[in-house]
Amino acid sequence: MSQMADIPVNDIAPLVEIHDYTIYLFAGSITIGIVVSLSLVFFILKKLRNRRLSERHKAYKALESISLSDPKSAAYAISRIGYFFSNDNERTHQAYHNLFERLAPYKYAPVVDAIDEETLGYYRLYLEIIDV
Repeated sequence: MSQMADIPVNDIAPLVEIHDYTIYLFAGSITIGIVVSLSLVFFILKKLRNRRLSERHKAYKALESISLSDPKSAAYAISRIGYFFSNDNERTHQAYHNLFERLAPYKYAPVVDAIDEETLGYYRLYLEIIDV
């Protein structure tokens, strides 16, 4: 037995320090989750904005393609569709108000003449002011 006491024990390794990375893994997963969530929110907002622009584009095309051959129905259509853009900013609001005032005689009279050039100029100006 004394022979066994003289042999050093080599198969037991010393204690090894193990680094704890769980806090880094947790922070990384939280960061990835936030990035994915923000990406989804921006994607949804972009889709909603594109849909809104599409509605604006359709309304602009409808306003632009109004037939001026029947002045009474054209005046009503310009007033109705033009209101969609009137609250964009102060400039479009003022232009719509001026156009609306110019179209009033064509809407409320039983028989109307063709729309005059000055009113058509206000109509064309309003079309140019609108941002689509």
